Amino acid sequence: MILIGQYDSPFVRRVAVALQHYGLAYEHRPWSVWADAESIAKYNPLRRVPVLVTDGGEPLVESAAILDALDDLVGPDRALLPRSGEARRAGLRVSALATGLADKAVSLLYEHVLRTGERRSPVWVERCTAQIGETLDLLERERAARRGDAFWLGAFSHADIAVACALRFTSEAHPALTDAARRPALAAHAARCEALPVFAAVVQPLHVAV
Repeated sequence: MILIGQYDSPFVRRVAVALQHYGLAYEHRPWSVWADAESIAKYNPLRRVPVLVTDGGEPLVESAAILDALDDLVGPDRALLPRSGEARRAGLRVSALATGLADKAVSLLYEHVLRTGERRSPVWVERCTAQIGETLDLLERERAARRGDAFWLGAFSHADIAVACALRFTSEAHPALTDAARRPALAAHAARCEALPVFAAVVQPLHVAV
């Protein structure tokens, strides 16, 4: 398999962490969505990452769809979410909140990088900032309610990975919006996940070059 994209992307990294957890071998191509856009386009015309090229040559796109395929590959006994039921719905919900948060953090980052002065939209900045902050507050409340559990659903899952990857990216892209003292349950969750070997194996400081 081939994983395309840089590990500073929370979406690429969540796929990489799952691959590490499952012990699935892959070649990593750390292509940039800017500098390597045309190379990525050969696999995904949207020029977005992650892309996972299967051993059969099929390019899979979007992190949720890729992870669903990986869960099928390893089977229900090893999958990081069950195939049905309450735990699956809960895990998908938390993952969706985390990836939505990450998406807003990416949008806000590009607003600052690509637009300056009067070209920057204060309405868009305010909206993204509110969406990020309120989602972090919701996740903090929900994680605090499960503070006695090592992981979000009791056992390590895609929800834990999605939240931790989103938190790392957001803290690096927008440090003023992420206050560990204000959200101690999320800070503890992030620290617990980042200490795991599967996370440490796929880490890259945020770097934006357009």
